Amino acid sequence: MVISGFSGAGKGTLVKGLLSRYDNYALSVSMTTRAPREGEREGVDYFFTDREKFEETIRKNGLVEYASYCGNYYGTPRAYVEEQMEAGKNVILEIEIQGALKIKQKFPDSLLIFVTPPSAQELKKRLEKRGTETPEVIARRLARAVEESEGIEAYDYIVVNDHLETCVEEIHRLTEAAAMTPARSKAFIHKIREELRGFEKGAN
Repeated sequence: MVISGFSGAGKGTLVKGLLSRYDNYALSVSMTTRAPREGEREGVDYFFTDREKFEETIRKNGLVEYASYCGNYYGTPRAYVEEQMEAGKNVILEIEIQGALKIKQKFPDSLLIFVTPPSAQELKKRLEKRGTETPEVIARRLARAVEESEGIEAYDYIVVNDHLETCVEEIHRLTEAAAMTPARSKAFIHKIREELRGFEKGAN
């Protein structure tokens, strides 16, 4: 599953809420060339690297997806995602819209959720409140948000992050509901269909 949203929408806080409350989620840690923010930890928040190493990983097909955002690379390491999916986890990719659309192409059954604050004014306020970026960077992020707003229709659901606890529960409900759609239950459908055919053959 992919969780995207405008920078400052609260994606990271929502993901932490899901991971702490439910045990059937796993977060895919992204690789990035941007510098760590205060309090971010290597291998927990991101795998921090330089452009040379990132581009080498691209050449070795070591990423499920990658994209450039505000002058830095961001990508999803392949090995961890595949390992967690095999363990039956809902693997969360917290990535931007370019990467999300690439994931949908490669994994058509993936669930795409777009997180947004209740208004553009609230988004601006949250970016300023973080206190980690210059006014120039904030302006770039707001300009980028205009571009991202053009791709929201490609997502399965929009979630308005106005109240954290409510939003976490809403994302979990959407995830559980999505898992029960026929397109994501092919193995179960095949199994029950074969069982029914077995009854039919027995009757004959």
